[in-house]
Amino acid sequence: MTHRTIQQLFDLKGKTALVTGGSRGLGLQLAHALGEAGAKVLLSSRKASDLEEAVAELKAAGIDAQWIAADCANEADIRSLADEAIRRLGGHVDILVNNAGAAWGSPAEDHPVDAWDKVMNLNVRGYFILSQHIAKHSMIARKQGSIINVASIAGLGGNPSGMNTIAYNTSKGAVINFTRALAAEWGKYNIRVNAICPGFFPSKMTVGTLKALGEEKLKAGAPLGRLGDDEDLKGLCVLYASDAGKHITGQWLAVDGGVSVVTGG
Repeated sequence: MTHRTIQQLFDLKGKTALVTGGSRGLGLQLAHALGEAGAKVLLSSRKASDLEEAVAELKAAGIDAQWIAADCANEADIRSLADEAIRRLGGHVDILVNNAGAAWGSPAEDHPVDAWDKVMNLNVRGYFILSQHIAKHSMIARKQGSIINVASIAGLGGNPSGMNTIAYNTSKGAVINFTRALAAEWGKYNIRVNAICPGFFPSKMTVGTLKALGEEKLKAGAPLGRLGDDEDLKGLCVLYASDAGKHITGQWLAVDGGVSVVTGG
């Protein structure tokens, strides 16, 4: 057996990746990671203008990138996205990053059922439909693939005082076990399925959380004393996507500065 160097194991040259919710925030950070490691990247989100800006940023960094606008809460859009991504990426998707998501803040006793359905539909059902379609039409026949699900430390336990995100927490807990169950089923196809559980990262989606809990208080509650930044998810993403992680499947890892250690998640 030829032993590859660590640089070779992490190399994604020749690989293709689809990243949902990839036009900003954590999704764009993950797209940068995959592209910087050599993968050809295709981004998806609902707004074409956001995607154009994100792809321009990736291309300026020397990354081969393109985009497709799609709503991952809509089954027809999901299936169309999957088919078009496979076509545009040369007939196959090697890496799927399920990142598109929604949150809703409301006390459990007053939480609107339609808001619950919206969050669960996008955060769980959407992940399942896209993973199933990409696997059936790209990964299974080729006996290879890596699926990376973006969960959250919110899926590891309850809420901090002042937070009322019952649907979001439930959906992210479901994503973690979805990851484990899918990995168990699809290992026979050499498809690896793993999850990233980010902690608090500044973004448009977390503005309300940072305001409600207080940014300085959140920093103080993390053993590392800070929030996540624009680099903190990159290493784990490339580990999961590349041959450096070829014997890792069904796993989740918190990237949270140690918050889950002290809160018992």
